Amino acid sequence: MSTAKEQPLRPWCPFCGMSVGRPGYAQERSMREFPLGRCECGAVYVSETTGHNVGAAMVECLVNACGGNWDLAWDLLPEDDYLTGQLDNYDEVTHQVVPERFLDGRAVRGVLFFVRLHRGLAELAAHFARAHGAGAQPETAPRAVPAGAHVPPPPRLDPKRQKKRADKAGVQRLVRAGDVEALVALYLDDHRTLHFLQRLLYTPEAGERYKIAWILGQVCGAGASLDPGPVADLLHRLFESASDSASSSWGMVEAIGAIIANRPDIYGAFARHLFPYMGDPGTREAVLWGLAEIADKRPDTIRALPFYSLFPVLANKDPVLRALALRLLGRIGAREAGLQIMGLTHDPTPVMVPDRGGLTATTVAQLAEEALQLIHQEEQS
Repeated sequence: MSTAKEQPLRPWCPFCGMSVGRPGYAQERSMREFPLGRCECGAVYVSETTGHNVGAAMVECLVNACGGNWDLAWDLLPEDDYLTGQLDNYDEVTHQVVPERFLDGRAVRGVLFFVRLHRGLAELAAHFARAHGAGAQPETAPRAVPAGAHVPPPPRLDPKRQKKRADKAGVQRLVRAGDVEALVALYLDDHRTLHFLQRLLYTPEAGERYKIAWILGQVCGAGASLDPGPVADLLHRLFESASDSASSSWGMVEAIGAIIANRPDIYGAFARHLFPYMGDPGTREAVLWGLAEIADKRPDTIRALPFYSLFPVLANKDPVLRALALRLLGRIGAREAGLQIMGLTHDPTPVMVPDRGGLTATTVAQLAEEALQLIHQEEQS
């Protein structure tokens, strides 16, 4: 029985799951042998066309991730200091991954090799590249995480521990106990942990959904430091489920926002894909909550998006949407909406707004005052 031919795919980052651009050479080649590229999440990658020289590609990729600092590159340890990933069957001519390994009568054996430094080292590499004028192109030069951005440290696990298998009852028990650390360890032992957490999102009780979504985000945020690939796959599945009109989207958008908010340094590029869900009345609240949580840690990520389109929400008849819009715009210092926000300081409507893993009682006026205070602080800084 014949099987359907697998179609070529656009290359993706194994850490954040986003599509990556075609690697290229700098204007001054210097000692570089392989075309080099950079993902939005900070990963650096090189292309090796034959599949027989991957070792040299790995070295060059790591050195370029370190801003050209060979001494730093040789001192680093995999997993402790950086993560690696690889896409096989890459065709540099068409910039595609070819599962069949043959395209237009020729063999495809290329490799895209990826390196992503942990936060502290990424900052050091970026400083070295700026100080020494490293030969990397601007779009491929190491990028530091903005000051003040929170990045959870990689989990420390005993290498001699006995690995555990995840099951529905065990995951439910840990969620009820709020034991995020145990859930992270379980995820690193068994990736099915994310599947069981996703299933728990299907509940009609909004407060419970936000609680589970935030726990899922914390697990993904910590686990992504060592194994980000399955989290990127989960994000894609969540987006597919949220867009499927034939199935319930309970908790899907909430989970997307929570995951991005817990690791915007890796998955921040996904934030722009939340905006289309503002068109669905059933997901507007979750979108605003997610964007506000992302803005709490990385306001620059949200300010780079079309946040002006959210200004009309300040006049929405639903007080919860007004409240969440105020929280979001305050956190990004949206002085452009200052007059509209000021008008809501006289709105005493009480609201219960989702706040990370729970619900908080407040008023629209109180959130408007807080938003104006944050905008003022932004202007003063």
